[in-house]
Amino acid sequence: MDTPDKRIDAYGIAAGDPRKTVLCVDDEPSNLQVLRQILQADYRLLFARDGRRAIELAEVEQPDLVLLDVMMPGMNGHDVCRAFKADSRLVRIPVIFVTALSDVDDEARGFDLGAVDYITKPVSPPIVRARVRTHLSLVSVHDLVETRLQVIQRLGLAAEYKDNETGLHVIRMSHYAQILARAAGWTEEMAQDLLHAAPMHDVGKIGIPDHILRKPGKFDDAEWEIMKTHVEIGVRIIGEHETGLLAVARRIAQGHHEKWDGSGYPGGLRGTQIPVEARMVAIADVFDALTTERPYKKAWTVEDACALLVEQKEKHFDPHLVDLFLDCMPQILDVKERWAERSPDAR
Repeated sequence: MDTPDKRIDAYGIAAGDPRKTVLCVDDEPSNLQVLRQILQADYRLLFARDGRRAIELAEVEQPDLVLLDVMMPGMNGHDVCRAFKADSRLVRIPVIFVTALSDVDDEARGFDLGAVDYITKPVSPPIVRARVRTHLSLVSVHDLVETRLQVIQRLGLAAEYKDNETGLHVIRMSHYAQILARAAGWTEEMAQDLLHAAPMHDVGKIGIPDHILRKPGKFDDAEWEIMKTHVEIGVRIIGEHETGLLAVARRIAQGHHEKWDGSGYPGGLRGTQIPVEARMVAIADVFDALTTERPYKKAWTVEDACALLVEQKEKHFDPHLVDLFLDCMPQILDVKERWAERSPDAR
């Protein structure tokens, strides 16, 4: 057998192989040979015989999954897994321990370190293939979700770039909305969905003519009617969805210009008729707009912006949500500073 820690090309696999890549790590060549025989027909394989080589290969090759022995001299499998989970480049790569250690405490320790599964030696080929296939499928689902979120965020930013120089507005207000959702008792998953859906709140601005959208002064009546159509445009862009992230995005796009007292648009909804996601985004959106300099205005102070939120309780905004938002001001200001607009010289 060739030296197991060489690149897979030593085994005759062509560069650019489109198959998923599995990194096999074990100090015993015979164990690597077994894994090679089990997996080589379906996956691109990489091999390492010690922990440091495994980390080096992973940093360069970014494998889709790691099969990792625990009992190795020097840097053992637990050390390697710990290093993976501490490295932002490697943290998302799933690690399966392949080991003769079968005690419950050993398994628990592996899971505590971030491993996704445990295979005991001597390995069973059907079990190895099934576990690898299962966890690679989960990676594919995760990648699909991440890609969908990125598309949604990019589309939201595309709309924002039409009337905001940096697009940081949608980042800040989305985080503000997430903070508010947590304060309102939402689960972390629900608050995360709000974070990812909020950038779509004004996606309909893509369809508004630039001479109106970028006008520095006040709109006349005709221009205002055109401007308000960005809600309908946004709803059409997002489409109809019964559940999921895009359903949240649609409710936000359709409702965040409604007002608590019924004087908003497009539906003149009042109070709790307005979806709660839209009520949260309305507060986050207005606060950020007020406290950010725009071509047509100076930035308000945080104090003045908070005073307006209080003054507009039961008029524009849900009074309970305003109180929660103000209670979260230290977290809000942390986000504001982290994503602050910078002058061109400072970038």
